[in-house]
Amino acid sequence: MISRSTVAAAERGGTVSTEAHGKPRAGPGFLALTLGTIGVVYGDIGTSPLYAMRESVVAAVGTGNPASETAVFGILSLIIWALILVVTLKYVLILLRADNNGEGGTLALMALAQRSFGKGAGALVLCGIISAALFYGDAMITPALSVLSAIEGLKVATPAFEPYVVPLTALILVVLFAFQSRGTARVATFFGPVMLVWFAAIAVAGVWHVVQNPAVFWAFNPAYGIEFLATHGIIGLVTLGAVFLVVTGAEALYADLGHFGRAPIRTAWLTIVLPALTLNYLGQGALVLADPKTIENPFFLLYPDWALLPMVVLATAATVIASQAVITGAYSLTRQAIQLGLLPRLEIRHTSEALSGQIYMPRVNLLLLIGVLLLVALFRSSSALASAYGIAVTGTMVVTVTMAFVVIWKVWRWPPLAAAALIVPFLFVDLTFLGANLLKVVEGGWVPLAFGGLVMVVMYTWRRGSRLLFDKTRRQEISLDELVRMLEKRPPTRVPGTAVFLTSTPNAAPTALMHSLKHYKVLHEQNVILTIETVDMPRVDPAERVRIMKIGETFARVALRFGFMETPNVPRALAIARKLGWTFDIMSTSFFLSRRSLKPAAHSGMPRWQDRLFIMLTRIANDATDYFQIPTGRVVEVGTQVTI
Repeated sequence: MISRSTVAAAERGGTVSTEAHGKPRAGPGFLALTLGTIGVVYGDIGTSPLYAMRESVVAAVGTGNPASETAVFGILSLIIWALILVVTLKYVLILLRADNNGEGGTLALMALAQRSFGKGAGALVLCGIISAALFYGDAMITPALSVLSAIEGLKVATPAFEPYVVPLTALILVVLFAFQSRGTARVATFFGPVMLVWFAAIAVAGVWHVVQNPAVFWAFNPAYGIEFLATHGIIGLVTLGAVFLVVTGAEALYADLGHFGRAPIRTAWLTIVLPALTLNYLGQGALVLADPKTIENPFFLLYPDWALLPMVVLATAATVIASQAVITGAYSLTRQAIQLGLLPRLEIRHTSEALSGQIYMPRVNLLLLIGVLLLVALFRSSSALASAYGIAVTGTMVVTVTMAFVVIWKVWRWPPLAAAALIVPFLFVDLTFLGANLLKVVEGGWVPLAFGGLVMVVMYTWRRGSRLLFDKTRRQEISLDELVRMLEKRPPTRVPGTAVFLTSTPNAAPTALMHSLKHYKVLHEQNVILTIETVDMPRVDPAERVRIMKIGETFARVALRFGFMETPNVPRALAIARKLGWTFDIMSTSFFLSRRSLKPAAHSGMPRWQDRLFIMLTRIANDATDYFQIPTGRVVEVGTQVTI
């Protein structure tokens, strides 16, 4: 029997220790992880049959025109080989091996690749920024397109429902985003079973129509797809942009590597998801060949009238699950970006005491909800919205495969030509899809590009401004060792307790310490210069979390190390320091923090508009006390004014 707790652990976003990076472990635990993978990883790509085949055929022959047998076979061939080349070969068999201590995703890959270049990794950071920014662009489209395409099934059941499609879609999305603050731990247990029923239902419907026209299996011959592209010119390229819809969501396989492991993700894809998707697309092709009028909505018309409403309900549940995965992914990516210094600190609420992966970010949630509702109101149909979908995903894929080349070359130490021989074919496929999707810019593809561009400017500004601020404050600081020697020669008045001074430069005297000495002219019995480091690994082993170095009798440097997938918790980390022999009482400890007030300078190294943007970002950044989870009653803030 499969343990519900194991399934829940996998599906709620917590990190599960599995065989992921070694040999698979058979048994109930592995089956539960595989089921969890179906529910979380494959929601987006699993709901693509709702609109992908329809959009591909319409792109090829136009709205209302019958599709020829050549067109249908060509489109089916392109769909099948997109699933094989992009998802199966590139992601499932190759990229899942390129993990950063078990974690996947573009930013994890960026951090891994950075280690090989050191200071010369600026281009890799830029690639990471571009990829992350593009993800946010598509993170708005996925919930809108998925839920809208499911609710449109009501129009197939009866045209009377048409006026209610958009309002009902908006209502479902508002409820979904409002529910985020409560966490998804309880309902996530059902994600896997629901998606398993979904894949079974779409596979059975496909089989029913394939049996009536088994000739569609000829679409496995890639010659049909190649011939279609060669003979249809620009129409073939436009169609290829629509065909790409079948692989949107493939990045989730890689991004969720740390949650489920390599073997469950592969097993779920090869044994359940890929067969179900292939059979459904073949079934839709057989249906369109038998009745060209069904191109209006070939997915729902696969089913008899009595099954339409149940399938609308099931499709709605599946698209909500797919949307949930994207929302959770946005939270996770934002946390990684904050830890890697690409975004300011934002409020992170933990919705589960047991699993660190269960988080809720109010500002991110609100921005996504506003964006999603605007898209639904602006486009009003899944066909219109599909024209905006895909550009950002292809851009992300190009960045991912490029950084994979760096990892294979530098980290795996393959010869450059061997690494290129492996990666260049996939890069060619991704660039071809990118070129095809760029044709959608005028029709709506500008939306994710514009939003992604805005996010990219914010990330670049925050990173650049933070470095300028760091350089300026460092020039004004004095050496900590020098200050300690001065204080030992002429010690000020001592007060009982421990003072912890947070700083980003452990070798320099913290601003808060200097202000304390200047204004109060006292020094605590114990003084700790605390730095919080984010390393280029997803998580840090507790044994490596704390590093302590004594400086004289009353000072110590303490470095707390966190991975980019972790949320820093200072009190919990300092508890480890107590086990290492550093004795202190939290109730007699004061945490001194510097709060900077920034003003734009005439010559800062950034344009004036970027100065103002950076200052605005510092003002909306979450308070360090809350972000590092320091007890508010033990915090003393010292204000300083800095021009930048």
